[in-house]
Formats: sequence, C-alpha cells, structure tokens
Amino acid sequence: MNTESITKYLKQQRILLNIILFFVTGSVFYGLLLRAGLIFPVTEIAEVLCMTNCQTNHKIHKPIIGNELLNYDQPIEKIITEPINKDQISILIEKSQHRLTLYYNLTPIKSYPVVFGANPTGDKKREGDKKTPEGILQIKDLYPHPQWSKFMWLNYPNSQSWRKHFQAKINGELAWYLPIGGEVGIHGVPAGADEMIDAKNNWTLGCPSLKNKDVDELYKLVQKGTIVEILP
Repeated sequence: MNTESITKYLKQQRILLNIILFFVTGSVFYGLLLRAGLIFPVTEIAEVLCMTNCQTNHKIHKPIIGNELLNYDQPIEKIITEPINKDQISILIEKSQHRLTLYYNLTPIKSYPVVFGANPTGDKKREGDKKTPEGILQIKDLYPHPQWSKFMWLNYPNSQSWRKHFQAKINGELAWYLPIGGEVGIHGVPAGADEMIDAKNNWTLGCPSLKNKDVDELYKLVQKGTIVEILP
C-alpha cells in the first residue's frame, strides 16, 4: 500500500469515527433532554411537529345536564348488572363542575366528586404550574399507592400535550428551558382526608383526586388504555 492509499484510508477512518462520535454524542444529548422533559419521544415526532392547522381532538363524551352527581349514592354493581366489559369503559372529567363521570358504551353511568391541582384554571403546559391537563388522555398504568390508595397513571405528556407545550414556547408564553412535566394520574387522598374532596380543596400538584372509596371503586373498572377526557 503506497503513501497516498494510506493517507486516503486514514482520512476515511477519521470521517467514519467522526460520524460515529456525532451519533453517539447526539443520542446521549437527546436522552438527557428526553429525561429532563424538554423534548418529545422520536415516535411522536410526526404528530408533535404539526404546530399549525392541525386537527384538534373532538369531544368524545356528552356531559350530563346540570351540576349534580349521577347515581353517586349507588354502588356500581347495582347500576351495571351485566358482566362489565372494560373495553366499553371511559371517563369524562369536568374541572368546572368538580365532577368525574364514568361512561359505559358512551352512556353516563355514575359521577364522583373530584378536585384538581392547586392552580386549577387553564390547561397544564409545564412542570410545576400546578394545573391539571385538559384534552384526550389514556390510562397507561395503574397500581396501589402507599399514600393515596390507588394511582391511575395518565399518558401526560402525549403528542397533543407536547404540541401545546411547544406552541406556548413559540408564542413566548413559556421559557424554552422549562420542562413539560409528567407523573399525572387519578388518585385518592391521604387516609382520613375525604373532607378535602367535599370542600372542593384543589390540593394536588396537578392530579385529579377522589375520595379513597371512590378511587377504589373506579380502579376495579378501568384498565390500561381506558380513555380519560378532561374538559375545562
């Protein structure tokens, strides 16, 4: 191998090494941004980057009329007497009414009193704003919670959440260094603290919160993938 060939080979190796370093460094940087809540998963890029002229999610549930709680004094077993198909269960949360309603085949079945984040008005846009997210979400996991009875983890942030988050940054409503946040779910209250729900005390960091007996009943009816629609 002559000198010219060696030089060409070494140049190719340097280019290859630089490409590898670029992808490794980029992947590490992306992973850090993802963990910090500053960037969205690659799998959602097509939906998130639709920043304008995007189709918004249509409302799924028709709210019940008035501000009363539907069938709240009845156990769910007496309302739905047939074997329950969890695939037909969905949830509507109305923040202005402090009401969570369980739907079966898109028919309202039972309502529960619910409270929210300590800053309840408006949609959640970032970590630490103490707002409850709005829009169409889904339960991505559910498990017992040592402090609040049960936890039904919602898929916030989803692509819709990310789109609103970045739109707020583009509009100058949020600083670019602020993360979107996460860990939002439907849960109960500390033991013996049901009065916070009766008093409509919005005490959480952004999660919808029910009385423990209510969250226990709801927990048995939902599953991963259950739709949760949250209205202002």
